[in-house]
Amino acid sequence: MEFDKKHNQRTDMSFDPDFLENKYKTERDKRIREDGNDQYIEVKGEFSYFVEDPYVDEEIKREPVEDEVEVLIIGGGFGGMLAAARLREAGIDNFRIIEKAGDFGGTWYWNRYPGASCDIESYVYFPLLEETGFIPKKKYTDAAETLEYCRILSKKFKLYKNVFFQTEVTSTKWNEETKQWTVNTNKNDSIKANYVVHSNGPLNRPKLPAIKGINNFKGHTFHTSRWDYEYTGGTSYGNLTNLKGKKVAVIGTGATAVQCVPHLGETAEKLYVFQRTPSSIDERNNKETDSEWLTSQKPGWHNKRRNNFESLLTGAPVKEDLVSDGWTEAFRLLFGSLRSKAPSKFRMLSWALTSITSQEMYKLGFKQYMTNKAMTHMDIRNAIQIADYQKMEMVRARADEVVQDRATAESLKPYYNQFCKRPCFHDEYLQTFNKPNVTLVDTDGKGVNQISENGIMFEGKEYQVDCIIFATGFEVGTDYSRRAGYQIYGVDGISISEKWQDGLSTFHGMHSKGFPNCFFFGPAQSGFTATYTYSLDEQSVHLAYILKSAREQGISRIEASQEAEDKWVKTIIEKARLTADFQEKCTPGYYNNEGKINQNPQNNFYGAGPIEFFALLKKWRSKGSLDGLTLKS
Repeated sequence: MEFDKKHNQRTDMSFDPDFLENKYKTERDKRIREDGNDQYIEVKGEFSYFVEDPYVDEEIKREPVEDEVEVLIIGGGFGGMLAAARLREAGIDNFRIIEKAGDFGGTWYWNRYPGASCDIESYVYFPLLEETGFIPKKKYTDAAETLEYCRILSKKFKLYKNVFFQTEVTSTKWNEETKQWTVNTNKNDSIKANYVVHSNGPLNRPKLPAIKGINNFKGHTFHTSRWDYEYTGGTSYGNLTNLKGKKVAVIGTGATAVQCVPHLGETAEKLYVFQRTPSSIDERNNKETDSEWLTSQKPGWHNKRRNNFESLLTGAPVKEDLVSDGWTEAFRLLFGSLRSKAPSKFRMLSWALTSITSQEMYKLGFKQYMTNKAMTHMDIRNAIQIADYQKMEMVRARADEVVQDRATAESLKPYYNQFCKRPCFHDEYLQTFNKPNVTLVDTDGKGVNQISENGIMFEGKEYQVDCIIFATGFEVGTDYSRRAGYQIYGVDGISISEKWQDGLSTFHGMHSKGFPNCFFFGPAQSGFTATYTYSLDEQSVHLAYILKSAREQGISRIEASQEAEDKWVKTIIEKARLTADFQEKCTPGYYNNEGKINQNPQNNFYGAGPIEFFALLKKWRSKGSLDGLTLKS
């Protein structure tokens, strides 16, 4: 095996790393926009119909409620359900859940678009799987089964008797004299609560691109998170029969579009897919669950499995890969070799340089090089980058293999590091572009900039359609109250928007000084996981511990100390440097604040990875002192 020491790379590679480095930069730069998150408009006023609930059969009508509870939980997704379940386990039953939808489920209630499914193994993704005894049908679950599981989970922990559905919070206000929160809703409820848990979800508010003429289109429009089956026909399994004879446009080619486009292409007379940035499309290879295998697992298997999965993705040492899928293969193979030679450097760099490889990469002989040569920081950095190039070359080669039209195949090739965007695993998306009725409109990083009365305009051409579907994702990085849909007023009437106007300021991502007895769920200044339910469960365990301790100790007021908050913000900023270089080179997206890197580094998640963060919380709980919190009886 030959190795170029000057450039620290193989000399017999089938690709040119210098070319790819420049290509990645070029593709990134053409997508950078000065307006960043401001390129999207808020779904309110004339656009409010984009967030209406199309799944409710009958509106709940009830009288306003004046109530008092120990804990009020805002949000009925996995975060809210897990918070309630863990509280119930801790003996805290006096809680109320407020949810704007018609049932539990959160993102899985709203996202019922055709083909909707989870890209994380179901045996890892479903929380409390041992407690419910549920057996997922397949390795990767779909939206219908996930929504079913949410109902099973809610029934298991008797949550239906504690919830107000079709109810939206309009404000939460702290009363220093009573040491309580007053929560108001659109049903004119006024609920007093000792504690409030904000579990709104990070991908909660649909976003629309600020396209010229967006409100001039005379055809039909909707967002994928509010799929209009009355218009399309069919179900989340497809069969969109009402689209026969109709011309449809989809704006966006992220994870949602990857899943729904094959079903649209199956029935629409004509489908135009407007792309700004292609997704990374790897094989999915879903398979049926072996129920005998699942039921024979030893107690504690579920937590072990999800810990194993996230450990692999963040470079923590594991003896084996229990999940063994497209997410883990790279880290299992490349990082295992790196760890054996340079463990301390590896642990520091692995999370920062999130990237992926596969078994095929080892055919090039990297394993031999890794284990036989002394590794410097730059060696490791370059080796990981080369591995990422290799893996992404395989992804790009798959586009060539599957898509028949050469120009279309080239447009569908992602030129960025694998984890700049959430990777997609699908076995029908690329194939859809071989259909004669499906056209990819590659905007070369520009995005759609004009909509006419009859369709979409791009480069002087009008694409006339009957329906425009926005697969444009959710707001990330905008003002918290805007995403939540309500304002939070703390001590002396200060709002959370005012407190965080120059950047987040929390302790462990959960507490914020000036907002006592207030708990925030989410990845901000916390542990960011690919398996988001894992992070939510860890936060729920932490919440239940704190509230149970407060009850036992006669504590009625819990607030982050200024010292603890300042120290945590400093930690977040320092840890953010681990990922800054990687994110700086990424194509714009919600992972890197639309390319606006570290304008507010304190808004990041815990940069050393979720496993380290969870261990930090566990150690904090083991001390039993609630250190960093100001406590009053």
